[in-house]
Amino acid sequence: MTMTWRRWMVAAVLALVMAAPAVAQDDDPDMDPNPAQPDFNLVNLPTNLRLPRHKSAFRVTHRFARPLGAGDFGNLLEDFFGFDSGAQIGLEYRFGLFRGTQVGIHRTSDRTIEFFGQHDFLNQNAGGPFGLAVLATVDGTNNFRDDYSPGIGGILSYQFGDHGAVYVVPMFVGNANLLDVDPAEDNDTFIVGLGARLRVRPTVYLVAEYNPRVAGYDARVHQASFGLEKRAGGHLFQINFNNGFGSTWGQIARGGTANDDWYVGFNISRKFF
Repeated sequence: MTMTWRRWMVAAVLALVMAAPAVAQDDDPDMDPNPAQPDFNLVNLPTNLRLPRHKSAFRVTHRFARPLGAGDFGNLLEDFFGFDSGAQIGLEYRFGLFRGTQVGIHRTSDRTIEFFGQHDFLNQNAGGPFGLAVLATVDGTNNFRDDYSPGIGGILSYQFGDHGAVYVVPMFVGNANLLDVDPAEDNDTFIVGLGARLRVRPTVYLVAEYNPRVAGYDARVHQASFGLEKRAGGHLFQINFNNGFGSTWGQIARGGTANDDWYVGFNISRKFF
């Protein structure tokens, strides 16, 4: 990582850390359940759900490696719809540093580690016209020793009462191109993530997201996902379908595998508050 990138990421993280003052935990409205936004992510995209100060959450992401369209139905059945295959697994922990500010770490089984920080400036539940947050990330391969990909962007959301929410997530990701085959090819990319969550039962939701790259490096296909999830207290269980394996911003920037390759997966998250 160059000195310019390091200074840029340090400044972004410091801005997030210093953006909001602490408040008494007993007065924190972020402790209240939010039926429209029950989790901190859709499938991979972040949401504007606020993590209460000094509370935490944990998430497991799991993407099976067998394309559902490979072979005929008999082959798929023999592989138990892909559940017999290997997988890319991610483990994530996030912590509420200040009111409206959360930081975290996400590691995937291909030895990519992502650090992230998010600060919310507008909260629709507190009377704002919409939700608005800034997000800064950096991920590195080989257990954060190689190929750093910093990112910065925003999260814009609008809740429809308790019925769900829609999201627009513009994100700039540096060093998205790790192939370096053509030095003249773009190295950075700009993504505009689009997503929605719809509450179809009191504790059941449909989710979908699409992450098109609108400028810069644009290899392979745009990553897309959809799923069905069930909330149970502080847990959320989601089964999803994806055309790629990415769960960090660097991975999402590199795209999915192919438009006709879809993989089954799941997310499990747990709030500790």
